[in-house]
Amino acid sequence: MSHATLFLMVGLPAAGKTTRARELAATHRALRLTPDHWMIPLFGDSMADGKRWVLEGRLVSVAVQALRLGTSVVLDYGLWGRDERSALRWLAGWAGAACEVVYLPVEKDVQLARIAERGRTAAHETFAMTEADLDGWRPRFEVPDEAELAGRALPGPPVGWAGWREWAADHWPTCLDG
Repeated sequence: MSHATLFLMVGLPAAGKTTRARELAATHRALRLTPDHWMIPLFGDSMADGKRWVLEGRLVSVAVQALRLGTSVVLDYGLWGRDERSALRWLAGWAGAACEVVYLPVEKDVQLARIAERGRTAAHETFAMTEADLDGWRPRFEVPDEAELAGRALPGPPVGWAGWREWAADHWPTCLDG
């Protein structure tokens, strides 16, 4: 069993995930993986016709390999869905590592201020977001419950899935390659 931990950064845009992810990476000597740092230079678009899921899958594969080697990993994805987080928690255990869900809530006015500041100071490192985008995203975000934050037992996979491995392989193509 490795002493590695998979840190899952959970929150809406401009919640402070990347700032906290950098802190965790430094404190734990962890590998930090952030899809936006790849999507922007490679595709100039946050989704790029589904390429994000392929890229995230490759980053998950790298994360699993690092965990198996005993290196902690910080996944700076946002991870809005409980199923995503459950699959990643399962993958961490499969790799012999611990997993910690790090949730950063954020109020809309704080989001708007941070997004405006990013636009002024680091537009080349971020995607444009509007207030309408934020309003559309908030209802889709599944706030982690107490059991998830405490790392309690995983729920079963969604109906129709044999297990979290299969769900993860479908959601993030190539995540189990390598």
